[in-house]
Amino acid sequence: MRLGVATYSTRTMTLDETIAVLQILRIKNAGLFRAHCDWQSATVDTCRAVGAKLKAAGITLTGSGVVNLPNDEAKLRQAFENVRAAEMATMVCKPEIAALPLIEKLVKEYDQKLAIHNHGPEDKVFPTPESAFEAVKSLDSRIGLCIDIGHSARAGADPVDSIKKYASRLYDLHLKDSIAVVGAMKDIPTEVGTGRLNIRGVLSALKEINYPGVVAFEYEKVAANPVTGLAESIGYVRGMLGALA
Repeated sequence: MRLGVATYSTRTMTLDETIAVLQILRIKNAGLFRAHCDWQSATVDTCRAVGAKLKAAGITLTGSGVVNLPNDEAKLRQAFENVRAAEMATMVCKPEIAALPLIEKLVKEYDQKLAIHNHGPEDKVFPTPESAFEAVKSLDSRIGLCIDIGHSARAGADPVDSIKKYASRLYDLHLKDSIAVVGAMKDIPTEVGTGRLNIRGVLSALKEINYPGVVAFEYEKVAANPVTGLAESIGYVRGMLGALA
């Protein structure tokens, strides 16, 4: 299973510091948060340089922080141009519903895979994987889902069921743990393996569907010094995968 890190986890660190942490943790895939490259407003040259820096460090740019996609062709093209320049595999995003026809047109033009991130009960557009799937199921198959298992659980959606049900459009996954209850409007993140989420079930479901994408850790408990908790989370999952094997 391909493990990665969503660099929202290291949002208080520089890109160079983040790369050093990923190398120490033996992580070779990254979804880059806007603090490390603003995909919506940076220049193409900046994004190309960021992509090259990751590649030189042995890290594949598999995704992004959530890129807002408005119903504005110029702004959409800027985001698409930027992720193409950086050679990003999948743009993790939140599109405006009205923008979906235009987004589909650009997906075809750029041959770019997208993954809509669900954000829990406080997100009135995409709270659950189902809400994202229903919005895109009739669109080009390159438009899919980034299932955030913590936000899904808070919104009342079982992450295990969602992984299986929407396997055909699952292009990214944010792995985390939480002690928040169903319906909570704010997450209470914790180290993976110490919360309420069924991590074993999630990993088993991903193995069952032969998930080809990246499992990206999104550690949010401690912003100022996330490395210890991130390392603990990654170690727990590596141990669990060994047990499942």
